[in-house]
Formats: sequence, structure tokens, C-alpha cells
Amino acid sequence: MGSTLAGILFIGSLVVVLVLMHRPFGDYMYRVYTGTRHNPVERVIYRLLGVQPGAEQRWSVYARSVLAFSLVSILFLYGLQRLQDRLFLSLGMAPVTDHVAWNTAVSFATNTNWQAYSGESTMGYLVQMSGLAVQNFVSASVGMAVAITLMRGFARNRTDSLGNFWVDLVRGTIRILLPIASVGAIVLVAGGLIQNFADPHTVATLTGGQQAITGGPVASQEAIKVLGTNGGGFYNVNSAHPFENATAWTDWFEILLILLIPFALPRTFGRMVGQVRQGYAIAAVMATLAFASLVLINVFELSGNATVPQAVGAAMEGKEVRFGVANSATFAAAATLTSTGAVNSSHDSYTPLGGMMTMVNMMLGEVAPGGVGSGLYGLLVLAVITVFVAGLMVGRTPEYLGKKIGAREMKLASMYFLVTPALVLVGTALAMGSAEQRASMLNGGPHGLSEVLYAFTSAANNNGSAFAGITANTPWYDTALGLCMLLGRFLPIIFVLALAGSLARQAPIPASVGTLPTHRPQFVGMVVGVTVILVALTFLPALALGPLAEGIH
Repeated sequence: MGSTLAGILFIGSLVVVLVLMHRPFGDYMYRVYTGTRHNPVERVIYRLLGVQPGAEQRWSVYARSVLAFSLVSILFLYGLQRLQDRLFLSLGMAPVTDHVAWNTAVSFATNTNWQAYSGESTMGYLVQMSGLAVQNFVSASVGMAVAITLMRGFARNRTDSLGNFWVDLVRGTIRILLPIASVGAIVLVAGGLIQNFADPHTVATLTGGQQAITGGPVASQEAIKVLGTNGGGFYNVNSAHPFENATAWTDWFEILLILLIPFALPRTFGRMVGQVRQGYAIAAVMATLAFASLVLINVFELSGNATVPQAVGAAMEGKEVRFGVANSATFAAAATLTSTGAVNSSHDSYTPLGGMMTMVNMMLGEVAPGGVGSGLYGLLVLAVITVFVAGLMVGRTPEYLGKKIGAREMKLASMYFLVTPALVLVGTALAMGSAEQRASMLNGGPHGLSEVLYAFTSAANNNGSAFAGITANTPWYDTALGLCMLLGRFLPIIFVLALAGSLARQAPIPASVGTLPTHRPQFVGMVVGVTVILVALTFLPALALGPLAEGIH
């Protein structure tokens, strides 16, 4: 079987499984968040937290709950790292330095999971399990809770009640993320990933004289990592390591986990608003953008637009021979189209245009399908902007799902969209304007700029992957990227929750002959066009100086 055909079958089988799971899993998540019964474990958690699960919150109270929970998470994780040497299961690891501890605490609490360190030589088991792994679950559940709240904003009328954050958080963790991660860990163990508590620095002599570093609850961490939640990994080379991604079929399975929840959430949205076809329209936007990105990144990598790749027939630098070019490019597209950030190859070694596509995926706002929860609410904000633009074209007050999109709604949507580009471009400019920070670049010229641009794009969009050619473990980068992760996560969440509150207070507007149909291919095309145009207008100059300049050099 040729590599091209194998790549097509690899992608095609993923698409088939995602399509088959879209409806049942989306319906399951709808039942999770709309059910009225609480299971025994959930009731115990509510009592421990002092939460009244039947009491609903206004958007401002919901936002304060999100911020309070995240602040406690950051402080706890920071303290756990700083006190690591005094805790059991530390494996003799020294305390994590203050700037790395800050960066890591913010990174995992914001669902970014950018790693400025090597996991196997910096973090003991207690920090990995009680700190990082816990945040892999709950930070993802926060994103899902915010997405569900925006859905309620569209679905409800004349009310200030948008649900209870603590209930949404617990249900998303207990009923969705934990079960999938548990099953995923078993599958990955069967695929060859290790799951033990051996010292990760112990060298075990295997049959045939081979040697391998053993250790760690890697399979369970890998299942959590690729569940569309984060890009952190136990080993520094992430999912390129055979202990984190053993074979081509575990590679396929990890990509499936990455895309499962984000692609099923539009179905949940359709059920929440009582119009399933609206969910299909949002899923179509995600699929269109994802397919275009997937095709382009595979074409750029398979064509190998450089002298050496053309001579050998493939751009294999930085890629695992177990996966090859096509599967590596597909993994890269999935990881950067979502907020996962896991990698099975070095994006720094990609062709200039292939590397550019990984950045563009994040610059889209990670909405195709995006992060767990964050992708859907980001795309719904873009849908709001689209109906506003369409309303201006025909001279009508814009409406979406029976809700008027007025000045307040557009201000919130605009601020949401402007946050991450501002963080990316300002952060990159500050880094490039300092000789000391430019020294962290492994390469000069356009590729060096791409390394810095990628880092701030990844941080501000809460992705967590890196170009790997930049030495970002410095006090300045740890602080600056930490601030980007913090602001890039919580400012958009506040704007989304405020938008949800504004929509929920409105009375429904009956559809008329002048109402823009938002479930048809025309609207799907408009949302895709608005998304691409906004990204192009915002980031094209920076891309022209980086990967585009390198690509035509």
C-alpha cells in the first residue's frame, strides 16, 4: 500500500468514526448538562464544597465562580511545585524554580499545558498526579461549562439564571472526561504504553540487550493529554515517544480522542437550542475549516518544498519513522486546530508553509473544532459577528436564534475576538524588540521570528505546543507567556459569560421573511469567510515576515 493511500485511509477512517459518534455522544452530553438528578458521588462533592446544586447563578456570579476556582487552582499548583522536595513521591526532585512554577501553574489551570521544562526530570509523581493531571480534567471541564452557559443564553428567555458553575464543573469531570480517559488509558496500555510507578530514571535492561527508560503512569496521563484537553507530556518529546505513542494505531486513537468532544459539542448545542439543524451548521463550519487545513498541511509536508526533502522524496526531518509524513501532518493539524497542543513530530522542522499552517490553525481562534468547550463558544461568537455583518449588508437588525444582536452583544463579541491577537502581536513585538530575548531563538531570520510568533500564538490561544526551536525557559519568557495564557483564557471567558447573560435576558424575536436563515450552506460559507478574513487581516503582516518569507526564500 502506498503512503498516500495509507494516509487517505487513516484520515477517512477517523472521519467515519467521528461522524458515527457525533450524534450519540452529543446527545449524551446534552443529557449530562440538562439532567436534574445528581449521583451519589456528585452529592458528596457538593456537600464538601458547600454548594446548593439547585441554585442557579447570574452570569456575573458564574464568572466569579470560574475565576475563584481557577485562582485557587493556580495557587495550589504553584505551592505544590515549590514544596516538591518535602513531599512524598517526589523521586528526589528539587523544588521547581519560581518562574517555572508560575508558568506551569498558570499553564495547566488555563488548559494550555505549555511546558517550559522536561517532565521526566523536573516533576515527581505527586505533582504530576495531584497537580497536573487533576488540572487536565478540571480546566477542560471549565471550558465545557462556559460553552454550555452560552448555549443556555441562546436557549433561555427573560431570565438572569444561567445554571450553576459547580454543578457544570463536577458533571463535566465525573460523567464525561473521567470515563473517556479511563477507557482510553486501558486501550493505550493494550497498545504498548506503560503504566507503573517505577523510577523514571531507572534504566531497565530488556531482552536482546536493549535499554529503555521506564516509569510513570504514562498511559493514563496520555489518555488525559489527548482528550482534547492539553499538550503536556511526561516525556519531553511528547507523543513522539514510544512510551506515549507506541504505534500507528495508537496514533490514530489519540487523534480520535483529540477530536471527539469538540466535534460532538455542536450536536449538544443543537439540542440545547431546540434546533438540531443549527448544530449541524456549526459542525459544517468546523469541518470545512478543518478539512482545508488538513489538506494544506499534508500537501505542504508531502511535497517537501525544499532541496533536501525533494531529493529524498519526503520531509522526514523531525518526524517519527513509525508514523511517516502524512500521519504526522494529520496529528499536527488535529493538535493545533484544537487546544490540545500534543505533538508527535517537531513543528520546527516542518516546511515553512507546513509550519505556517500550524500557526494559522491557532490564529483562527482554535474553532475548527477548537478546544474542549472553548472551540464551540469561540465559533458561536464568530457566528454572532457574521449575522451582524450580514445585517449591515441588507439593512436589517441582525438576529441569531431568535435573539437580537445589538450594540452590547457586538461590543462583547468584538472584545472577545481582539484579545488573543493583541496578546500575540504585542508579545511577539516585545520579544523581537529585545536583543536578550532574540538570543533565545535557535535560528535567525524569518524562521527565528516564526519560533517567537508560534510561542505567543500557542500561549495566547491556550494551545500548549511549541516550535521547539526557541529556548523559552527563561524568567522573561516564563513570565510573559504566563501572562498571555492567563489573559488569553479568562478575558474571553468573561466576555462570553457576559454575552450569555445579555442573550438570556432578551425576549425571543419571531422569525420573519427578512430573517437570515442560519442553518443553510449560505450561512456556513459566510461564517467560514468571516473567520478567514478576520484572521488574514489581523495576522497576515506577521506571517509575511515569518513563514511566508521563509517559504519563498
